[in-house]
Amino acid sequence: MMNSIGPKLVVQVDLKKKPWEQNPPLHNRWHPEIPPVADVRVGEVFRVEMVDFSGGGITKDYTAEDIKHADQSVVHYLSGPVRVVDLDGNPAEPGDLLAVEICNLGPLPGDEWGFTAIFDRENGGGFLTDHFPRATKAIWYFEGIYAYSPHIPGVRFPGLVHPGIIGTAPSKELLNIWNERERKLEETGPQSLKLCEVLHSRPLANLPSTKGCILGKIQDGTHEWNRIANEAARTIPGRENGGNCDIKNLSRGSKIYLPVFVEGANLSTGDMHFSQGDGEVSFCGAIEMSGFLELKCEIIRNGMKEYLTPMGPTPLHVNPIFEIGPMEPRFSEWLVFEGISVDESGQQHYLDASVAYKRAVLNAIDYLSKFGYTKEQVYLLLSCCPCEGRISGIVDAPNAVATLAIPTAIFDQDIRPKVNKVPIGPRLVRNPVIPQCTYDGSLPITKNPLLDQQGSSCNMDARS
Repeated sequence: MMNSIGPKLVVQVDLKKKPWEQNPPLHNRWHPEIPPVADVRVGEVFRVEMVDFSGGGITKDYTAEDIKHADQSVVHYLSGPVRVVDLDGNPAEPGDLLAVEICNLGPLPGDEWGFTAIFDRENGGGFLTDHFPRATKAIWYFEGIYAYSPHIPGVRFPGLVHPGIIGTAPSKELLNIWNERERKLEETGPQSLKLCEVLHSRPLANLPSTKGCILGKIQDGTHEWNRIANEAARTIPGRENGGNCDIKNLSRGSKIYLPVFVEGANLSTGDMHFSQGDGEVSFCGAIEMSGFLELKCEIIRNGMKEYLTPMGPTPLHVNPIFEIGPMEPRFSEWLVFEGISVDESGQQHYLDASVAYKRAVLNAIDYLSKFGYTKEQVYLLLSCCPCEGRISGIVDAPNAVATLAIPTAIFDQDIRPKVNKVPIGPRLVRNPVIPQCTYDGSLPITKNPLLDQQGSSCNMDARS
C-alpha cells in the first residue's frame, strides 16, 4: 500500500460562502474553549486554507465605500484551531513549545488579487490617521510572484507572501491577563499617555465584544456562546501567543516557535498577505488576500521553560521566537528616510521610536509625492511594498532615530535626488483617481505648520 502524497487538507474554504457558512467553521476571537476542528500529528504536512481578514466584506470593486463602512467587529477571520499530537497520539501540553514550519503558501488558485486600504478615521484609522482621514483603497493583481495596481501605476514588485496571524490558544489565566491590562489601558490611557497626543488611532484597545463574534463550533445564541463571547479576546494585536504579529518575512522555510498554553496547542492562522511593508502603516495595509498555508509541526517538550524567559510577573509573560526562511526578494539599491522623535508641532519627545518612525514615514511620503503620486497613493504603497523599517538609534537622548528604506527598483522611474530639479510635466502624473471617500468627521487634521504658513503667505500675495 502506497503512502498518500501531498499535504493533508484540514481546513478548506469556499469563497462563494460567507465566513459563518464555512465547514469547518471559522472563528475571529482567541479563547481556550474554542474547540479544534482537526487533529494533526508531528511531522505531518497539512494544508490550511483561509479567507481574507474581512471574510469577503471588502471587494475588488473600484470603490472605497466598503472600506469606509467596514465592520471592524468581525476581524480577523481565522482558520482552525488545529490540535497537535505526537506520534503516540499524546497532545502538546502547556509549557511545551510548538515549532511550526511554513513549507508552502500562496493565494488561493483563481483568486489572485488583493487590496490595500486606509480606514476612515472614525472607523479604524491607522498610523497616520490624523494626516489621512479618508477611506481609500487600491486593488492589486498578481502576475506570478509580482504585484501591480492600476491605482498606483508605475510600480511593480515581487511579493513576500506570509500569514499576518499565526498563534496558539491562550489559557484562561493568560486570557484574563490580556483582558485586565487592555481594559486598564482603554480606561486610563488618554489621560496618562503623552503619546496619545501624537498617535491618533482609536480605540486604544479592542476589548471583548459579542458584536460580530464567531466562535467556531460553538453555537451562536447558546448560554455557552454568550459566556465565551464576553470573555474572548479580539485578534487585532499580537500577544504572548503570537497572533497578529504581521512579520513580513515569515514566508517559505520560516519557523515559528510558539508557546503552548492549552492541551493540543490549538493552532490558528489567517490574515494572509501577498506583500507588506514593515509596520503595515495604513493598518489595512498589507496586500490582503485569501490564501493557503502548508505547515509541519514539532513539539518541543517543556520548551517554554528551556528556551523562553518570562518578562513579567508570571511564567506566561513570554513571547514566540521566529526563524526567517531563506526565500526573499533581492534588492541592491535603497533610498532611506530618517525620522527623529520630534513631532509635527516641533515638540521634543524622549527616545520615542513611534514618533521617530512616524516622522520617517511622513518624510518618505512627502518626498515620493514629488514624482507624480498623490500622498494617499504613497501612504498605501509604503504600507504594502517590501520596504524595511529599522530602529537605528535608541540610546542617544533625547532622540530615537528610525529609518524607512525603500527599494528603488520597484519604480519605473529614477527617484533619487539629482543635480537638476525634479522633472515635471503631464508624463509624470500618476493617475490620482483612486477609490476614495469623503471624511465626514470633525476631528482636526494634522498639517505641517511651515507649509501652512507658506500657503497663507501665498494666498495673501495673490490677494495683494
